[in-house]
Amino acid sequence: MIGLVLAAGAGRRLRPDTDQLPKALLPVDGETTILDIALRNLTSVGLAEITVVVGFAAEAVASRQAALERTYGVRLSLVYNDKAEEWNNAYSLWLAREQFAAGALLVNGDTVHPVSVEKTLLAERGPAILLAIDDVKKLADEEMKVVIDAAGQLRRITKLMDPATAHGEYIGATLIEPHGAGALADALEATWRRDPNLYYEDGYQEFADRGGEVRVASIGQVDWVEVDNHADLARAREIACHY
Repeated sequence: MIGLVLAAGAGRRLRPDTDQLPKALLPVDGETTILDIALRNLTSVGLAEITVVVGFAAEAVASRQAALERTYGVRLSLVYNDKAEEWNNAYSLWLAREQFAAGALLVNGDTVHPVSVEKTLLAERGPAILLAIDDVKKLADEEMKVVIDAAGQLRRITKLMDPATAHGEYIGATLIEPHGAGALADALEATWRRDPNLYYEDGYQEFADRGGEVRVASIGQVDWVEVDNHADLARAREIACHY
């Protein structure tokens, strides 16, 4: 199993901070970046090989690759998404299909959370795809919301639903098991070919609709944030120093 970080997006709502940097390289605790936290978490649970999908300002990540490998004692590989500024992230995840074929612990490169999230996913491993879910916070329109059935299987994952009907919010961390990887790659390809502006979560929906097992793991009461704008970045800087 590898670690996998999606860090290809341009982060337009965070300009000018992201004029020259991807969101993953924004500092949130002194010089510690969002990517640093992701790598620290993934290596803390024993993952020694990590793939980062890069796109916008990819050279900024590449220039730090050797230093990051030394700091975290990890082997990093970069997968380049040449459509990162045109297409959405279903394509980004599909590009890493060879890397996640043997299983992966995936984290979004714009999510700041403690290592307890990774530990929760690994403690509950088994399903083909296991999603980390916040079922504590109050939901609004922007969140990636999920609905599960009585047996715990994913029925719907989308931002486009009434928050009152959702079980919780997907926080951008997934455990992909080897026995689901091939079918997930196929579902992701069908998703981006249908519409390259779709999210990788739409690929999860396609996978579930085809009969694939997608279940959820509650992260409990955890301080975390998806960094989409400057208010989110300020929140990340409030909480990251406590991890």
